[in-house]
Amino acid sequence: MEVNTNGSKIKLISRDRENRPPDEEILGAVINIILDPVFIFPLQMGMKGAAVATVMGQIVTAALSLWYLCHMKAVKLGKHSFGLWPGLMKRFLILGLTSFLAQISLVISMAAVQNMCTKYGALDPIFSQQEFAQIPLAVLGIVMKFFQIAISIAIGMAAGCIPVVGYNIGAGKKYRAKSLFTHLLVAEAIVGAVALVIVEVFPEQLIGIFGAHNESAYYTAFAVKSFRIYLCMMILATVNKGTFIYLQAMGKAIESTIISLTREIIFGVALPIILPVFFGLYGLLYSFPAADILTFVIACVIIRSTYRELSI
Repeated sequence: MEVNTNGSKIKLISRDRENRPPDEEILGAVINIILDPVFIFPLQMGMKGAAVATVMGQIVTAALSLWYLCHMKAVKLGKHSFGLWPGLMKRFLILGLTSFLAQISLVISMAAVQNMCTKYGALDPIFSQQEFAQIPLAVLGIVMKFFQIAISIAIGMAAGCIPVVGYNIGAGKKYRAKSLFTHLLVAEAIVGAVALVIVEVFPEQLIGIFGAHNESAYYTAFAVKSFRIYLCMMILATVNKGTFIYLQAMGKAIESTIISLTREIIFGVALPIILPVFFGLYGLLYSFPAADILTFVIACVIIRSTYRELSI
């Protein structure tokens, strides 16, 4: 198949999926999860160890992405592929800006969470002691990496809908796009439900994977509470993420940006700052599900509006 781009044709060849590497984001998150407790506790590297683990996960992710770009068969890149086409750039940059803002807002949100974790961990009667000071941040890192695995699955499913949505909207078959949206939301909810069952029913088993049995009882107790509280709204988190990406696929940059910035900046920064004032370190844990609930309320309004548009 050939795609015409302002007079230039780019040849597309059917994809050989066997040459595609494992999902880069999931593998990077898994490596990070495994190395975080190893570097922080046995090697006694503390925060430096957590940073090293994160960087190593990112290096593996980047290496896999580069390998795929060099071996993919879906698209053969040539000199003409790197031309700048103003008409296309204008359309792509709008949606690209949405993803950029989503990523930046996530970084800001995580920075706020980690800073509050350090601040209120130092005020906690137990974790203010030097031998236990690294526990809150280490546990939070492990919990967030598990969250990344679940959310990566949600992102993968939503991203898989992008070409289908574009084709059906372009072909004027909105009823198909609406049906796909429904199936996606259900699938995202199922992924969130499975993840929720795992963290609520088997938190100690999850902790045992990372050698918690060799750590203090405070580590285990805090880790169990963190998994069960911080991730108790996984269903809403996956649905919110799926909605965000689907709206991007429809070209709804404004609506998509609203969901992302509301979740990560307004709720993702404000709640981790406000709730610990009243509830201490555990207020930080409740900030994550609270942000997902409030974001879901906004997402429901946008979802309803989108369904109406696709029904016309």
